[in-house]
Amino acid sequence: MLLIEGRNIKKYYGDRLILHIENLKIYSEDRIGLVGLNGAGKTTLINILCGESKPDEGCVRRCGSYSMVDQLASKEYEDIDKKAANKFGIVNTWDNNLSGGEKTRFKMAKCFNKDNDIIFADEPTSNLDVEGIELLDNKFKEYKGAVVIISHDREFLDKICNKILEIEDGKLKNYIGNYTAFKLQKDLETKRGLFEFQQYAKDKKNIEDAMDDTKQKVGTIRNTPARMGNSEARLHKMGNQKSKAKLDRKASNMKARLDHLEVKEKPKEIHCIKLDTLGNGELHSKIVISGKNLSKSFGDKIIFNNTEFNIYNGARTALIGPNGSGKSTLIKMIVEGDISIKTAKGAKIGYFSQDMNILKEDLSILENVMENSIYDETFARILLSRLLFKKEEVYKKINVLSGGERVKASFVKVFLSNINLLILDEPTNYLDVYSLEVLEAALQGYDRTLLFVSHDRRFISTVANSILSIEKHKLITVRGSYEEYMDKRDNKTDVSAKALENQIFILENRMSEIINKISMPSRKDDPKKLDREYYEVLKKLQETKRGEI
Repeated sequence: MLLIEGRNIKKYYGDRLILHIENLKIYSEDRIGLVGLNGAGKTTLINILCGESKPDEGCVRRCGSYSMVDQLASKEYEDIDKKAANKFGIVNTWDNNLSGGEKTRFKMAKCFNKDNDIIFADEPTSNLDVEGIELLDNKFKEYKGAVVIISHDREFLDKICNKILEIEDGKLKNYIGNYTAFKLQKDLETKRGLFEFQQYAKDKKNIEDAMDDTKQKVGTIRNTPARMGNSEARLHKMGNQKSKAKLDRKASNMKARLDHLEVKEKPKEIHCIKLDTLGNGELHSKIVISGKNLSKSFGDKIIFNNTEFNIYNGARTALIGPNGSGKSTLIKMIVEGDISIKTAKGAKIGYFSQDMNILKEDLSILENVMENSIYDETFARILLSRLLFKKEEVYKKINVLSGGERVKASFVKVFLSNINLLILDEPTNYLDVYSLEVLEAALQGYDRTLLFVSHDRRFISTVANSILSIEKHKLITVRGSYEEYMDKRDNKTDVSAKALENQIFILENRMSEIINKISMPSRKDDPKKLDREYYEVLKKLQETKRGEI
């Protein structure tokens, strides 16, 4: 069933054409991932398709109802059904003081609570921990309608999508399959395009060389020598004219071949970055960062309870854990030199924070990254170029950059400074999938110590060779890949895990009982008391799921 049809859609920002889409159809069985560079027009297209904004030209015809999950955090939302809120482990009333992850869960609960034909979701995994993303995976799998998703989470796109639409230079290209299938097709297209370009360049050069050779032959045709008689001169001239005419025809034919040669453009390639480190700042300690008897709390909320951890020299360590478990807190304790944490002598920390406050708004990208750089401008420009800041774009001021562009500029500025210990707090936020894969490949080859926080499962799997996990106020170090960590976690069969499952089961049943009573209260029921108990049980359920009992 056809749900949405768009024809001849054009959208301008000023005099710049952002989108030019001739024909787009979305059917009820489509589960679409929308990808493209930062600023390519992905959010703009979704807003046009669902009617939130209008195209400058063209039209959109809608045949079904829709739900929309956007990135706006400050927008006010109506209350949602308590059963729907319970499924997502969230309160049913919107509050701007909710955490980023809680806001995302609220919006998704509201979205799935409606029986609509299509869901539009702009970065639905934003701010969610791994548990929240897996919950969302399952909800989208259960959903029977059409889906259009913007996401940089490749694992999520692989699990949900059966079609990828790529926006490039304002045009839309359709690929059948999930994100991995899309990447394979794109790689094949690039290889084929490069082969065709090289063949075109070779054919063009052969024809041009042959034309030059013909011109030289025309130039070597001698004039009639003065000593020749009239008869000989006539014969010589006639022979020259025939030879010249033949060469001219040959040159004309070659010019026609050149004019009719199908021009092939060189395909765009995203090059990998080699993060070559400068200086003599190599650390020789086996353990670069360690914590002993580490405890931390905020009021009644315990973050760490008498725990310890080690970050090993040369390791690429992913710090993981649920929302609110203390990942950013631990990073700040390390950076700020907490008394419970020891850092190796000679360690020079390069810190990328989520607020990106190291960038100076009134300076250009290049001025910012060169401010404390120990590398020359040529290397800085190469690094910026690989992250898609090309040519004159390095002179753009920070105050006009998008969120994704600010992330990339911040990373480059951190890396170019005099460091030997790199700490990154959510470096993948706001990045398009292309820039994310460039950064991922770069960090894979980083030869110094790296500690990073991320909820992107594929990013963790690709980059990390060590895991530091926050579990029940403790820090667990696993030297090995993310897959090895998950295997060890899944194979645990301790009694406490079973007890936790039973407690969750009991609390969820009690939640259902309370919700039913609130929906249809009897004369004996006190609505205010039921409402109060609902929030108390919900809080305990959330704490239990996080392992805080």
